[in-house]
Amino acid sequence: MPQAPLRPATRRAWLWVPLLLLGMATTVVAWGSLGLATGRQHGWAAVLAALEMGLMLRLGGMRPGWCRALLAVAATALVVAAVQWCIAAGHIGAQMGMAPWQAVPKMGPHYVLTLSLLANTRIDLLLLALSLPLALRAGR
Repeated sequence: MPQAPLRPATRRAWLWVPLLLLGMATTVVAWGSLGLATGRQHGWAAVLAALEMGLMLRLGGMRPGWCRALLAVAATALVVAAVQWCIAAGHIGAQMGMAPWQAVPKMGPHYVLTLSLLANTRIDLLLLALSLPLALRAGR
């Protein structure tokens, strides 16, 4: 039997959007849960988040270039900020008898920044800072 010729794979230019959002959401939930369960910030997870954001954009079929690299950096920065916010809100909310998702909208950015700077070690802060250039590299 003759076989039909193979068609070139069609690119789905929009697939990177749901993959990136899914990667961001799962990273925030996993990293935030780990931080709340152990009472530590786990700055090393920022490095994994940076690699995941680059991978999600690649798997989604986004074209390589500066746009993809800068989007990976922005997604990583959003994930880091969201995790710091969730961990701080989880600890403060628990003292007031609230669940973490109830305490998140009640926290202000300056309060979260103060709590995050107090909770993170120097190594955590270094890893958080290094995650952004790593995301730039992973997103290229």
